[in-house]
Amino acid sequence: MNWILALASGVLLVLLFPQYSLIWLAPIALTPLIIACAREPLWRKRFAFGYAAGFVYWFGLCNWIQWTLKEHAGVSGAVAWLLFVLFCLAKAVQMGAFAALTGPLLRSAFGMPAIAALWVVLEWTHSYTGFEWLNLGNAGSSMSIPLRLAPVTGVWGLSFVFALMSAVIASMILRRRRTDTLWLIPLLLLLALPDVPALQRGDAPVVLVQPNIPDEADWTQDLLDRTEARLTILSLSTVLERGKKPDLIVWPEAPAPFYDYDPAFQKLSASIAKTAQAPLLTGVVGRAADGQPLNSALLVDTSGHVVSRYDKVHLVPFGEFVPWPFGLVTEKVSKEAGSFEAGSRVVVSSVGDHRIGTFICYESVFPSYIRQFVASGAQALFNISNDSWFGKSAARSQHLQIVRMRAAENARWILRATDNGITAVIDPAGRVLRTTQEYEELAARFEYRYRSDLTFYTRYGDWFVALCAVIALAVLLIGELPARRRT
Repeated sequence: MNWILALASGVLLVLLFPQYSLIWLAPIALTPLIIACAREPLWRKRFAFGYAAGFVYWFGLCNWIQWTLKEHAGVSGAVAWLLFVLFCLAKAVQMGAFAALTGPLLRSAFGMPAIAALWVVLEWTHSYTGFEWLNLGNAGSSMSIPLRLAPVTGVWGLSFVFALMSAVIASMILRRRRTDTLWLIPLLLLLALPDVPALQRGDAPVVLVQPNIPDEADWTQDLLDRTEARLTILSLSTVLERGKKPDLIVWPEAPAPFYDYDPAFQKLSASIAKTAQAPLLTGVVGRAADGQPLNSALLVDTSGHVVSRYDKVHLVPFGEFVPWPFGLVTEKVSKEAGSFEAGSRVVVSSVGDHRIGTFICYESVFPSYIRQFVASGAQALFNISNDSWFGKSAARSQHLQIVRMRAAENARWILRATDNGITAVIDPAGRVLRTTQEYEELAARFEYRYRSDLTFYTRYGDWFVALCAVIALAVLLIGELPARRRT
């Protein structure tokens, strides 16, 4: 029964997110695993229960990784499955640790908040253990009341609320302390927090271009010329439509050989910006001082001059570099020669009288990193991405859900320009106001607003994670030290 309960939590966690999006399961997703931990006195078995749940979670949520490796990394289907299973086995460790430590926490009168705090801390560690994706709190991106926490605590506060509810429900089912239910009372304070930003129409126009460039195109000079010509037509024809001149034209991160140091591309980007009288923001391959490639975002002003270049700091494992020792059996997904080199700094750029920040693709999963753009002065955020590496999997919608939380945390409009979808405009409450059709070549006008206010989370970052670490550690030590003295 304990094994069934543990596996059930893994399944419930998968069901929270696209492709299923059964977000109402969030308050009970961890309940079966916590019940299994309460029934098992041995920490090794509790670790095994959590490990099994973690494997199911990562396998069910990220099975698109296997497809990506098979299609783009030069390995067979069998080797891709092997690599993906190894990935799941590694990532399951955090949930195993959560389950192992939940046992002693359940014995404490402060066990309910301590369990939720422990979950938050272990969830936070994913950013530093090779791969980060969806957190439990992301399930609340469409829940207006829990989402009030996002500008204060980041996604971690929502994760805490759902984990706390799961723990209390587990206690009720097990008929443990009746007082455990009292820990739900502080959740009423959510009603006292400011509501999410009201729905508003944008007042600053932007043209987002979705080129729908094939992932595995065999690039010749002729194909490159035709692609650039088509992008130029899409961009300029949309700019010249009736309406206010756009503040920006945005091209996405794309699987095309656009090199910022190529004189022909420099001439092209300058020509588009000058003709449209609108700055051009585009994904390019930059070059580091040592000659290594960089995944970059280039901003060209209406005079044709380069305003700034942002170099992607958080690279994708297997996508832009291959961790040792996996390079022995697989190539990285990107076909750029050599491994990409990571950038080193946040860049905020001027567009007229305003300032913007641009982050690239996978960087959206790092809450504490994205907030740095806003803390550095960005009044609007742009996310350029090549989600075509996901194929037609649920990862495309999962990625959009992640970006929505970054908008809510920082109370900023986010404009997403992608190669073949999902191109979208997201408001400061994380609402998706408009998207384009996927897998179509198009350019479309969107509208957004600039904001200058800073949320508590933007100012102070992951303070709530630090508080959770203190709570979990204190309850563990207070509960365990007397037990060790008795033995």
